[in-house]
Amino acid sequence: MTKRSWLTSSPAAAVILPIIGLAAAIALWWGATVVFSIAPYLLPTPWDVAVKFFDQPGVLLSETGTSLLETLEGFVLAIVIGVPIALVIVRSVILERLVYPLLLMVNSIPKVAVAPLLVVWMGFGQWPKVVMVLLMCFFPIVISTAQGMKSTPTELVELMRSLNATRAQEFFKLRLRYAMPQIFTGFKVAISLAVIGAVIGEFVGATKGLGYVIQQSGASADTTLAFAAIMLLSVMSIILFYGLVLLEHLLLPWAQEKR
Repeated sequence: MTKRSWLTSSPAAAVILPIIGLAAAIALWWGATVVFSIAPYLLPTPWDVAVKFFDQPGVLLSETGTSLLETLEGFVLAIVIGVPIALVIVRSVILERLVYPLLLMVNSIPKVAVAPLLVVWMGFGQWPKVVMVLLMCFFPIVISTAQGMKSTPTELVELMRSLNATRAQEFFKLRLRYAMPQIFTGFKVAISLAVIGAVIGEFVGATKGLGYVIQQSGASADTTLAFAAIMLLSVMSIILFYGLVLLEHLLLPWAQEKR
């Protein structure tokens, strides 16, 4: 096995290479603070951030749990609403022409501008954050699902119909199979946006969550605490993304073989 094939196909390399990349990024961050003598209140070192985390791990992990719950709830809600809408769009050209401009309009609205309105409409509870996550995830999920369903080769559809396959068989055994890789691509794009949506929602009218921690840290000039919250958000986003990657590998092994 050549070095190149090991790097591209080995399961161990799939774990080791991202770790090396993260370690290099942390080293560059640390090196920049030392070489340029950056004050800790402007850019703390990774060690300062780690110390801050271990000073109050219970609080930060609790706030991480709040943000994680909002992220997952909004993401699942986006799937529950977005996938059926995409399937309806694919089935009807008229609906596609009616709905696509509305989807583009909703997606083009700055989500930061919507956050205060969600607080006015829904109060200061969890729902404004969940809906913000939904708004961030909705468009990529709908678009990827719709495009995936359209990617089915026409000749295979005609073959299924020549064999007297029912619409349900055509959908589940053919169209959905071809669409799943692209659907998962949309899911992976959406899960990163979901974390951003949760933070935006917590910036406005929140009393807990990592976004609230960052906002309060900025107000008190506690840059190290803000960086600790940012790093936890990054770790959460990485775990969620690679969780979807693992799920894709388990559910779609045939799709991986084509790469």
